[in-house]
Amino acid sequence: MATLSLGIIMNGVTGRMGTNQHLVRSIVAIRQAGGVPLANGDVVMPDPILVGRNEQKVRALADMYGISRWSTDLDACLANPADVIYFDAQTTQRRAESVRAAIAAGKHVYCEKPSAATLDDALDLARRAKAAGIRHGVVQDKLFLPGLRKLKRLIESGFFGRILSVRGEFGYWVFEGDWQSGQRPSWNYRKEEGGGIIVDMLCHWRYVLDNLFAPVRAVMCLGAIHVPERVDEQGRRYVVTADDSAYATFELEGGVIAQINSSWCVRVYRDDLFVLQVDGTHGSAVAGLRECRVQPRVTTPRPLWNPDLPNPIDFRAGWQAVPDNETFDNAFRVQWELFLKHVAGEGSFRWNLLEGAKGVQLAELGLRSWHERRWIDVPPLEV
Repeated sequence: MATLSLGIIMNGVTGRMGTNQHLVRSIVAIRQAGGVPLANGDVVMPDPILVGRNEQKVRALADMYGISRWSTDLDACLANPADVIYFDAQTTQRRAESVRAAIAAGKHVYCEKPSAATLDDALDLARRAKAAGIRHGVVQDKLFLPGLRKLKRLIESGFFGRILSVRGEFGYWVFEGDWQSGQRPSWNYRKEEGGGIIVDMLCHWRYVLDNLFAPVRAVMCLGAIHVPERVDEQGRRYVVTADDSAYATFELEGGVIAQINSSWCVRVYRDDLFVLQVDGTHGSAVAGLRECRVQPRVTTPRPLWNPDLPNPIDFRAGWQAVPDNETFDNAFRVQWELFLKHVAGEGSFRWNLLEGAKGVQLAELGLRSWHERRWIDVPPLEV
């Protein structure tokens, strides 16, 4: 058995997602587990170098998690042939320039979504990666959530019969920052800094719908700024310029209709922060982040509409839990392991920069639909 060390330039990991999901729960966890095993018995061991603009933050993060290498000089890191992968978790507006530099340096690229701030930039990155012959991927973490993996299992088994519709609710109340600090960075609420829930979440809904059900063919989206003023990390009030809620309907290939609400201004009265209901001719399912419940046709109750009497049916009681039947790891870590194997020469990786560009495309079309107040077709993309 041989150990293959893969040097990874991790840029932007001092942010919330970069630290928690990508560094701590993915790369550090993989290193602590002894690496990623390959089919031939070898092991891939990630060797990260943390990169950031703030020396104090990046040094402290490296010390906290036992990472020996850190830097504030991205160009120098890209020039090191021992580091073969570039990972980007910066804010969206900074991403395209750095990924272009990494591709030019011959690095394999893995990045957070959205892959770029505009569709033109996202397609440019995909074309450059294809021309350079590098391996590349975009984070599409929700596909690896236990709840959605169980849902995928149901779809592949034919449980639903013909799928009719998909309804999703995502979100929670993000505090305004006055009497309690907000759970999201203030830039999320500034359009000029790449913020907005349409840009943030329609990228997710694109790959979820495309991969679980059918390709998205049209979108109608309404955005809103429900909370017009917030307080930033320094205690200063600011005007919200980006949408904090989005109400979108999607037409999928084959006629399936999907409706997904996304909001940072909603108090949760459901089983999870994200809940997706799928209804089909033979059965229905409701999936959250970890759990999934089903109701087949033969156990569906027969409700009658009579608002003058208490309803005799306990609707939740008629649903059964889908068993785990396997051990589910952190969704981000699972995709990281697949990408590391791909770079090491084992397995394909279909969640690439072109797939990332599809998410950016849907976000742009969602914004256009909102401003033009109409349905927008989603054309196919090629590189």
